[in-house]
Amino acid sequence: MSTTLLTTAEAADRLGLTVRAVQKMIEARRLAAQKIGRDYLISPEALSHISKQAAGRPPKALSAKDGGMQKGKRK
Repeated sequence: MSTTLLTTAEAADRLGLTVRAVQKMIEARRLAAQKIGRDYLISPEALSHISKQAAGRPPKALSAKDGGMQKGKRK
């Protein structure tokens, strides 16, 4: 039984993330990986355990007090 392992670049491509984001997930133990030499290898099954979430901070909700204007934007 031969299991194909993915590099961090391949995993990043499949997840739609940067290589550095994948490395941070490995360091935070949110993504299981094997360290072989200086590289990390990830099983495709480990990617299925990663939840899909949008990158970055969620947008602020507009309040009635703001009058529908966001900081720095004019109507």
